[in-house]
Order: sequence, then C-alpha cells, then structure tokens
Amino acid sequence: MLRFSDMPYERPDVESIKKEISAITEEFTNAGSYEEARECFVRKDKLARHVESVSTLAQIRHSIDTRDTFYDDEVNFWNRTFPELQEYLDLWTKALCASPYRKELAEEFGEVVFLNAELELKSFSPEIIPLLQEENDLTTEYEKLLASAQIPFMGKTYTIAQIGPFKNDADDEIRLAAWKAEGGWYRDNKAKLDELYDRLTALRHEMSQKLGLKDAVEFGYYRMTRNCYDRNDIDKFHEAVQKYIVPVADKIRRKQAERLGMQYPLSFADNALMFRSGNAKPAGDYKAILEAARGFYDELSPETSEFFHTMLDYDLMDLLATDGKEGGGYCTSIHDYGVPFIFANFNGTRDDVETVTHEAGHAFADWMNRNRIPVETVWPSMEGCEVHSMSMEFFAWKSADAFFGDDARKFRYSHLAESFMFIPYGTMVDHFQHIVFEHPELTPDERHAEWKKLLGVYMPWLRLDGEIPFYSEGMGWQRQHHIYSSPFYYIDYCLAQTVALEFWAMIQEDYDNAWEHYMAYTRQGGSEVFTKLLENAGLRSPFEESTIKDVCDRADKWLADYDLTGIE
Repeated sequence: MLRFSDMPYERPDVESIKKEISAITEEFTNAGSYEEARECFVRKDKLARHVESVSTLAQIRHSIDTRDTFYDDEVNFWNRTFPELQEYLDLWTKALCASPYRKELAEEFGEVVFLNAELELKSFSPEIIPLLQEENDLTTEYEKLLASAQIPFMGKTYTIAQIGPFKNDADDEIRLAAWKAEGGWYRDNKAKLDELYDRLTALRHEMSQKLGLKDAVEFGYYRMTRNCYDRNDIDKFHEAVQKYIVPVADKIRRKQAERLGMQYPLSFADNALMFRSGNAKPAGDYKAILEAARGFYDELSPETSEFFHTMLDYDLMDLLATDGKEGGGYCTSIHDYGVPFIFANFNGTRDDVETVTHEAGHAFADWMNRNRIPVETVWPSMEGCEVHSMSMEFFAWKSADAFFGDDARKFRYSHLAESFMFIPYGTMVDHFQHIVFEHPELTPDERHAEWKKLLGVYMPWLRLDGEIPFYSEGMGWQRQHHIYSSPFYYIDYCLAQTVALEFWAMIQEDYDNAWEHYMAYTRQGGSEVFTKLLENAGLRSPFEESTIKDVCDRADKWLADYDLTGIE
C-alpha cells in the first residue's frame, strides 16, 4: 500500500472512459446469461472505483491547498467532466433497471442498488449537463472564497478556522471581538455570498423544471437518494423537534446563562461559552490527540485498532488548519487503494477531538465495507453514514480523560448538551432550505429575514440585536457550507444524531452491548435502506415521535442530574 503523498495522480482520458462505459453497457444489454451480465456489472464497478479514486485525489489535494494552481485546474476539469460522464452512466443505469437479470443481481448485490438507480434516473437528463457544470463551478467558487479569508484580529490575520479558538475564549472581550471580526469578514463579503446563492438557487430550480419535477425540493430529495422516507416524514420530524427538543434545549441555555452570569437571551458570543472558566480543551497538541485516539481505537476492538494504525502509518489524515486550506472537515474514500482519508482543520479546541472521532467513525465504516460490490453499497445514504460518525463520538467518552485531562468532566457535559442542542440548529437549516426552494423568487434580504424568523422558532435563546455583524442580522446561514454545496444534506445529521443519542443511552447502561449494536449496524454498509439498517441492528427509527421524546427525556434528566461541583 502507498502513503497518501505517493499515490499518483494523472488526468484520465475522458473519451476513453465514455467509450468503456458505452461498451460495458452494450455488452450488459446483450448478455445471454446471468454470468455474462454479472461480469459486466463487476467491470463497470471497477471502472467507477477508479474514476472516483482519481477525482478524489485531486479534490483532497485541492482542499489541502486551494492556492495550488495544478489541482485547482484539475478540480475545474472534474467539475466539467462528471456531468458529461453522467450522460453515459445514465444509459448504464437505464440498462441496469431494465435488465432481465435484475432479480438475480438484486439477490446477490441487494435491492437497494435498484432503488437508488431509479432515483438517479429521476434526477438527471442530458439537458441539464451545462447547469450541473455551472453548479459545480459555483460551489467551488464559494469554498475558495471562504478558504481565502484573511481576518484582521488583535494585530494579526487569521483564516476562518484559525480564528475559531478566540470565538470560544473565556475572556468576554476577546470572545466578542473575535465574533465581530469574523462576522465582519462575512458581512464585507455579503454581496458575493448573496450573488453565489442567488445563482445556485436559480440553477437548481431550473434543473428541477427541466426534469419535470415540482420544485428543487423534489429534485434535492432524489439527489440525496431519499429511498425510505419523504417530505411528510421530514415535516413531522421538524414538528417533533419543535415540540420536544427546543423546550429542553432552551432550558439548558437558560441554565448556561445563569451559570455564566449573562443576560438571557444570549448573544452569539456568550452562547459559545459553556463554562465561566472556559470551555473544555484538549490536554495536548494534535500529536497528543492522535496518541490518545490510537489508545482509544486499540482498546475498542481489534478491527478499530487495525483501521487506525493504517490511517497513521500511511498518512491518511491531514488535520492542521493552514493558510489556503479549505474549511471544515470530511472523510472520503480512495477506492483503488481500499482506504479512507480524513481531512480536518485542528485549531486547539474541543472540536479537534470530536473531529478525529467523528470523521474516524466514517472512515472505520468505509474500512469495514471497502470490498463491497458495487461501490455504491460501501456507504449507506448520508443519514445512515452520519450514524457511524456521531455515535463514534459517544463511544470515545471512554477515553475522555486521555483526550481532555482535567477538562474531561466539562467535556462530557458540554458534548452531550451541544450534541442534543445541535438538532434544532440542523433542523432549522433543513426547514430554511425547504422555504428557499419552495419560493425561489425570494430576494437575498427576504432569505435573511426567513432565517431570522426561524432562529426565533428553533433557537429562541439567541439575541438578535445586531451587535455582532452577520450572525445577529439573520445572515449566519451563509457560513454553512452544506447549504451552498449539498442541498438537503443537513437533516441527515439530525436524523443520525437522534440515533446516536440512542447509542449514548445504551452506552450508559452497557458499553459492550452498545458496541455490538454499533458493529451490527456498521457491518451492513449500504446494503439496505436507512430504516432497514436500523431495524437489523435493533435500533429505533428517528421518524417515530416516541423515539425523539425518549432520547429527549434521557438527555434532559442526565444533564439536570450531572454534578458540576467544582466547575466554574
């Protein structure tokens, strides 16, 4: 196996790929036996793995340094190429769905392959290729804009990731100044952020119309392969979050304000401080975090130990925040080598530990299922993937002392509280996108007004007085990458967080039993739809109101009873 830096990248010949897909599709269509059809199916999968691997290498290296002109050109190449390839893949998908050997293929490789294929057919037409290419270019432009941020603060300049620790500083003046500085940068770039999202909204609406769909909401659901639930289920989830979770989250924030001696509702800056003495911080630098993570995964199971040592030994993680680096964090797959890759922006905060456990949850699931055929079943749909990651964060509580030292007690309280309170925020992001795509005619200022109204519904503990530029003006949604690049992805985190809180409750009772359920869930990869994966692993569906009520009650009681003695 090669280290990441040694993995070769070479731009492929697109015309050769198109010809190969066409040839496989023709042979598959004319197959005279299941064996012949299966051989074509496997060949197409091998080709897909290679194309994804090459493009992923370019994407990762561009993320690490968006100023690298070579990989900037390569990302632009792939932004144009994938929509072109989709036309040929669409013909493959049609042949797959119409195959006389569909039953046999489904028996060997799973029915979910065909469920997802049918959704793919509804979300593509050659007519929208130029629009898909433009969409890719716009999302890349958005990411580069954020990566280019140089924020003046206390005599220095910082990227968005680098200013993060100051936004959590225990000193009220420093913390507020950091929020104002970052918010000011976003506010200064309001015109460009508005323009990019205007164009993206119009593009997505136009694509939905060309496909004969109701709106970009329907288009977004097909693109996200919503194969076991629909808008009605999501609407009910929104309502349950407002009914059960928001009131408890509001109570937690009121106690926080009292603990801090702050005015309620809280400013965005004060909302970011959980304890008067400061938020939980890792006990060491990034090397110490990785060493603690190695110890955790070694102890957790033989499978996780082998996995994490591979990540370390082959440099399959890029973790430190640096100039020119894309923001956020992610995990992806390099299928040609059978390995995942973790990208992050460590900045000395609690988020560093949560990232290395969250993204490693994704990476471990990929590792466990790396040999699945077809490649589409290595991962489940995105809400299913986020269960792997968000639940792994809770399993890592076992090593909280190694990660956080004296701040371990702070960490456990704040991690559960903020994991729970994330659900209203994430649900608000989804609700906002429904409004935007149901009303594509909204102006930028009208979108900001809608976000501000939703803040009052889902996060009533925040003060919207205009003190902090951008955030308290109802513009904060523009910092959320997913809204620009991956419409309707964000609700997946909320559904998964609900399941992760089930795991948290199980861990409190029997850690080993909880891990057995986690492995039962993870070993399935993407072989079933989300709700079936849960059922097979003995887990409850987040679409049941009783599930949300129960996790809410458990978290509320645990947080209320938590001993904060000695923590200021």
